[in-house]
Amino acid sequence: MARTAEVLARDTNSRIEPTVQGDRPAAPPAPDAPLTPSHLETARGRGRVRGRLALLGPSFVAAVAYVDPGNFATNISAGAQFGYLLVWVVVMSSAMAMLVQYLSAKTGLATGRNLPELARGRFGRRTRFGLWAQAEVVAIATDMAEFVGAAIGLNLLFGVPLFEAGLITAVVAFGILALEQRGYRRFELAIAAMLGLVAAGFVYDLFAVGNQSASGILDGLTPGLAGSESLLLVVGIIGATVMPHVVYLHSALTQKRMAPRDEGERRELLRWLRIDVGLGLSIAGLINLSMMLVAAALFFRIGATDVDSIEAAHRGLREYVGGGAALAFAVALLASGLSSSSVGTYAGQIVMQGFMDWRIPLFARRMVTMSPALVVLALGLPTTDVLVVSQVVLSFGIPFALVPLILISSDRRVMGAMVNRRVTTIAASVIAAIIIALNGYLIVDTLLG
Repeated sequence: MARTAEVLARDTNSRIEPTVQGDRPAAPPAPDAPLTPSHLETARGRGRVRGRLALLGPSFVAAVAYVDPGNFATNISAGAQFGYLLVWVVVMSSAMAMLVQYLSAKTGLATGRNLPELARGRFGRRTRFGLWAQAEVVAIATDMAEFVGAAIGLNLLFGVPLFEAGLITAVVAFGILALEQRGYRRFELAIAAMLGLVAAGFVYDLFAVGNQSASGILDGLTPGLAGSESLLLVVGIIGATVMPHVVYLHSALTQKRMAPRDEGERRELLRWLRIDVGLGLSIAGLINLSMMLVAAALFFRIGATDVDSIEAAHRGLREYVGGGAALAFAVALLASGLSSSSVGTYAGQIVMQGFMDWRIPLFARRMVTMSPALVVLALGLPTTDVLVVSQVVLSFGIPFALVPLILISSDRRVMGAMVNRRVTTIAASVIAAIIIALNGYLIVDTLLG
């Protein structure tokens, strides 16, 4: 993660020169026109603290998707089965996420357009259609994890049957998303509050469980595997952490949030964007790590390696730690599912409008992607197995978001002065290569095994 921070810093501190941004030069104000305060100046006018807080937010929305219920399934399964063995995967995937989301957010700021819109202008019709089609499959897998997770949370807390809980999740998700129509800040604050609930739940559980092994955690930082089953969890953890739909979404969250008046403001916004990414994704990474540490310290330590479901983890916390730990776990799960499902809906709209320039009612679009999740709940299929498989599907979708992002963010004609430095492009390309290689190995191992 330190290497990733260095790459971000070097990329951000690169020299900014006046240029055309996104092929659209900024028109200067008319000589005699009154100069109205820019968005950045308005934020500064709110005071030292409030002004700085106003510059933060998009990465906290993105961070919610990095701690969705799919993360619960993969991290808990990994900790219960393998202890601290896969700690390195959480750390590595969190570092990957920081760089990837930084590039996406920077692309929106530099061009005033989101990644799917830029891809529509760059690639041919067939490529564009293929990117959109796979993104829709990813959206269905995303909804699968988020709806199933929120439904389990409602079931654990209130005893609501899973199918009915899924319907409740849909209604609440629409309600949260409606806040975005009243201004981006309300939506950001609502999502950040839910992220805080998830973090608080696992901080409580981490201290309640205790019994952490410092030497075991340090040993877990050394890359290692234990057969094909651990590899499946590695791919699942990466798929649950580096989320394809949020790669698309982050560029939309920053594209028009605060329009810079000149290159000086653009440079300042870029610095705050880097801080925002560092804070938001660090919180998400620590939450993911705490999930694995709780499972390792509790279930792996006592030999309960068969704890491979969210419900079993909840029962184990209640039995071995107490009702408070189980309650904190269920509240965190519910907050995660509700918030991430709202973010997923928003991302789906961005993807469809950006790639295909299609606009359909939000409700109709949402029904298409949520229907498979509701079918799973209605049939009573094993929920944790569904969650893990959905994260593997997400992992296979990552290259289709990363490759266009790398191509576009490294193109000076599009990015202007904010084009990637060479070291940044190389680092992002290595991330894409690692993910592609892991997916390829998993396919070969599955077919030959």
